[in-house]
Amino acid sequence: MASASAETLSNKTTLCRALWIETANRCAIRQEGIEPLQADQVLVRTLYSGISRGTESLVLAGKVPQSEFDRMRGPHMEGSFSFPVKYGYSTIGRIEAGPDDLIGKTVFCLHPHQDRFVTTKDMIAVLPEGLPPERGVLAANMETALNIVWDAMIQPGDRVAVFGAGVVGTLIANISLRIAGTDTVLVDTNTDRRAHAEAMGISFAEAGTLKGEFDVLINASAAGAALSEAIEHAGTEARIIEASWYGDKIISIPLGGAFHSKRLQLLSSQVGAVPPARRARWSFGRRMAKALELLADDSLDHLISGETDFADLADDYPRILSSQTTLCHRIRY
Repeated sequence: MASASAETLSNKTTLCRALWIETANRCAIRQEGIEPLQADQVLVRTLYSGISRGTESLVLAGKVPQSEFDRMRGPHMEGSFSFPVKYGYSTIGRIEAGPDDLIGKTVFCLHPHQDRFVTTKDMIAVLPEGLPPERGVLAANMETALNIVWDAMIQPGDRVAVFGAGVVGTLIANISLRIAGTDTVLVDTNTDRRAHAEAMGISFAEAGTLKGEFDVLINASAAGAALSEAIEHAGTEARIIEASWYGDKIISIPLGGAFHSKRLQLLSSQVGAVPPARRARWSFGRRMAKALELLADDSLDHLISGETDFADLADDYPRILSSQTTLCHRIRY
């Protein structure tokens, strides 16, 4: 049956619909053709995709610096950051054609918002049994959070402060809580986010009210003020991880005062590379498999802040990304 499907696809053009950002803050749904399947490829029909507010809002606004155009290219991205561009990286779908053992499997793929697509087998990850595909759209964010926790080297018993109660920040705190003996607090300027944090069992503090010193501090807020607060509350020889990406925005941070006398460590984290201490053993595939496993937590559904039909996405996309209430917004196909 799989071979017949692939053969049919090779004899005619398969059409799909994809979201394109035409110019800054303006989108359209384009119809385009899909190339015939090759031996190592699969055809995926999309079930859901997720909008990641941080990076996608910078792309929509045209705020990706030209120096980062190559490094910021996502798998299956088309066009360029100077527009038009097809972008996105969190898609859940079902395999319609390809090898017999994969037909019907529900998979995650780093792919833009598109209703059908062809990709290679090595670009997909099969969802674990029991993981709802609706929650699977958090996979890319969970993979990022896991990589940040590795960079942070959180140890049992550490006091941990995570700045930014968006999707990635909340997932970092969620993982940190699973490490024995950690005392983890999620910090944000938006007190409305207290409810989703506490519903997930995570302590919450409003920015500016934090007390005491911490062993590990992680900034996932994309705000320089949060990084400054992290430095202020870092204990001697504490580890500070800057996990935000600011695009073309320049921020200032206080490196005077006790920064040097405390011998603070300020490190960046980026999901494009596995941390050096794990790189010899952890492939991207193994990391993604673990991220999917970590999604087996019903409380994570609190991070889905809304849902939109794909047919309405071109009109709704700018509004979704500009809303301060958006966490992970799910697109239904």
